[in-house]
Amino acid sequence: MPGTVMPELKGGQRVAEYGTTRIPYTLKRSERRTLSIEVKSDGSVLAVAPLGAPEHEVRWKVEKRGAWILKQQRELAKLPPPLPERQYVSGESWRYLGRQHRLRVVIGPQEGVRVTRGELLVAVRSTDRTQKVLDAWLRNRTESILMERMQACLERAGHYGIHHSGEFQLRQMKTKWGSCTKTGKLAFNPSLVQAPKDCIDYVILHELCHLKEFSHSAAYYQLLGRVLPDWKRRRERLNRLVELPQ
Repeated sequence: MPGTVMPELKGGQRVAEYGTTRIPYTLKRSERRTLSIEVKSDGSVLAVAPLGAPEHEVRWKVEKRGAWILKQQRELAKLPPPLPERQYVSGESWRYLGRQHRLRVVIGPQEGVRVTRGELLVAVRSTDRTQKVLDAWLRNRTESILMERMQACLERAGHYGIHHSGEFQLRQMKTKWGSCTKTGKLAFNPSLVQAPKDCIDYVILHELCHLKEFSHSAAYYQLLGRVLPDWKRRRERLNRLVELPQ
């Protein structure tokens, strides 16, 4: 019940109870108006609450979402383990547009990358050039795919009075898939090339909606819900399939 004191776990974690199941979660504070609850790719639960929100109310809301949290954790348990640190050698598994591909490195005079039969085939003059060639190709593909999806997203957003030139930058970010400044400058994480196109659309539309509602207010989420009714499903899929680079 609200007001009941629950113990903290190691590392400052809290614990909620859903039936007979204990749900550990991490509580963070932020200058925001609403509480968000997220199940991370490793199955951990993060609650981001307004600065003044009482802890017992946060715990109560985590408990209310208990069924959803446990469902997300079960789905995550079915997924393959996170990919290890990249070595850029044949046999590695790489995600490209939401699908797993095996890396195959071949030596040849013409350098380049092809996607073929579940493989990323990388031709290089010497193996020490594999990372440079593959990273350049992935960045180019990210830019090309984002330009394609941007046009489709601008058409959708235009029906809700959202307009933009479509220009953007690629910028490596550790905590964000995209960003939008108050002046309308857009930036996207090049790691988005790992995500399915419907998830890429979610990120683009998420940022485009900030052109009308800059903060993550209730009005912002109402707008996003009109522009992209299934945005929560797409966000959850993105978080399950792809991890932000550390």
